Amino acid sequence: MIRVLIFFAILFAVTMGFAWMSDLPGVVSISWQGYVWEKPPVIVGLVAGLALIAFLLAVWIVLTVLRSPKIATRFFKRRRKDKGYEALSSGLIALGTGNAKQARRHGLDADRLLNDEPATKLLLAQTAQLAGRDEEARERFEAMLEEKQTRALGLHGLFIEAERQQEPVAARHYAEEAAREMPGLEWAGKAVLGYQAVASHWEEALKTLERNYTAKMLDKKTYRRHRAVVLTALAQNLESGEPDRAYSLAKEAHGLALDLVPAAALAARLATRKGEIRKASKLIESTWRVSPHPDLAEAYAHVRSGDSAVDRLKRVKSLAGQRANTNVGAMAVARAALDAREFDEAREQLKKVLRSEPVRGAFLMMAELEEAEHGDRGRMRDWLSRAVHAPLDKAWIADGVVSREWQAVSPITGKLDAFEWKTPSGFDDDGRGDVIEDAMFDAPALPVVSATTATATVEPAIIVAEETPQTTASAKEAEPEVIKAEAGVTAAVQEEPAKSAASPDATAGYEGTTDDVGHAKRPQDLADSSDGVVAATVTPDVSKAEPASDKSDMAEKSPAKAGTSAETATAATVVDETEIRAPASANKQAAADEDLKIPIELPFARMPDDPGLDDDEDEDKPKRPRFFN
Repeated sequence: MIRVLIFFAILFAVTMGFAWMSDLPGVVSISWQGYVWEKPPVIVGLVAGLALIAFLLAVWIVLTVLRSPKIATRFFKRRRKDKGYEALSSGLIALGTGNAKQARRHGLDADRLLNDEPATKLLLAQTAQLAGRDEEARERFEAMLEEKQTRALGLHGLFIEAERQQEPVAARHYAEEAAREMPGLEWAGKAVLGYQAVASHWEEALKTLERNYTAKMLDKKTYRRHRAVVLTALAQNLESGEPDRAYSLAKEAHGLALDLVPAAALAARLATRKGEIRKASKLIESTWRVSPHPDLAEAYAHVRSGDSAVDRLKRVKSLAGQRANTNVGAMAVARAALDAREFDEAREQLKKVLRSEPVRGAFLMMAELEEAEHGDRGRMRDWLSRAVHAPLDKAWIADGVVSREWQAVSPITGKLDAFEWKTPSGFDDDGRGDVIEDAMFDAPALPVVSATTATATVEPAIIVAEETPQTTASAKEAEPEVIKAEAGVTAAVQEEPAKSAASPDATAGYEGTTDDVGHAKRPQDLADSSDGVVAATVTPDVSKAEPASDKSDMAEKSPAKAGTSAETATAATVVDETEIRAPASANKQAAADEDLKIPIELPFARMPDDPGLDDDEDEDKPKRPRFFN
């Protein structure tokens, strides 16, 4: 708008000037060698203006002709540069899309058209990297070191090449050189810090961390956290050689990062060695309230050396109360209670864990509790089998690496403070455990199995059979024999009073079973032949029983049953672990009934695994056969 106003102002001024000149009186006379030229002033002004324009045009034409070579050179140079930048742009696009062949072709064109262009050198070097020509890429990056403008670019490229070739020494050298010449390079500062941490050069890592913070490569919060991690790692290295300095460094790390569990545990452990029990307890308590951890509970339990297991239990319960309703606290109390043999307290705490977050460690501790309290190896194995399918316990994890101990740096990427306390993933099928119910913490129910059942399926178990003598000849008053199973399952096998104690169904599984010499095996012979067995009480039918005198004679003929009364004929039989099938024909069933009317005779005076008489036993006293010790 202003330019338009100025243009109209100038046009108005020129118009006014011509108007003023046209009003002037007189003429302008020019004489030259007898010629006289007389015109009004306005005409003279127009002629003078046109003459000036013609002169300037002629001068411009002459100058243009004189400068034509230079103008032509500049034109072709500009055209060449435009083509070069166009090739460079196309090469960068091809490089970004992964077309190494096309990127190299455009890069060579750009390098030919553009002289000493840093972007062209970078394009060719990265194209060589993409194509896998490592030697060419290294040479091009080394050539960049000769010029100050591209030196940082060459160092970074050589650093990348060294990492790709798994040459940490060379990579660290290039990173340190870049950080020394250009302190503001973020990649160089972080790389140097990472390599120093991986090499456990914690003193140098502290200095590098300070330089990075001064160069504003990281914020204050990150700086405090990383400094705490480096101080903790340095204190761990100095724990055995310089405990006083290690204690000072651990306390500083604890002050910088209150939730850093290794720093608190280390500081408390060193304070305990110095006898500063109160300080050690406060260090652990402050971190426990922020981040409960098993290592803190362990250090707190042993903060005073020489305490009894009961004292440690009281101390751990006090610590767990400062952060209530945590599984870590419940597990710590359960462990301390188990060490103190306070089994009820341990069981109660483990119930809380298994109901809220069932993990493998809780199941294993339950197995340990069952063995310590009752010596019940059966239930112990039951809890151990549940532990196999339970979710894993939390551990220190960084970049897929699971570690039992905390580390300051990732062994894979070299990242500082990479380890996190969390549950490993991808190591089990579904990550879910069994549903925990109250019945699992008590003795399992006793399944009642009838001897006349046609089909019975049982889990493999080692079963100890104990005889219970009958007190009466009546089958209705006979008590069921209790079978104690080492696997934690107790089966009571009860006969129907109206039927024989051993029906044909119970013996059908023995058809075709022979011993080593070809004789048919009786049920007693199979007592030690199977891991998965069921013990059944076989009681003769009292409704068809023979007189007592006959039974006494029969007992005399059977040395294995010496000492048993004529009214009692009880033996433990072992059957197959899968199925008991009834015979196909009625004749076989009737024959089996007739056979079972006769009390079962044992083949030996005592079983092969019977150790014989104890020192306090009398040989004249009647003895019962024992199947298992």
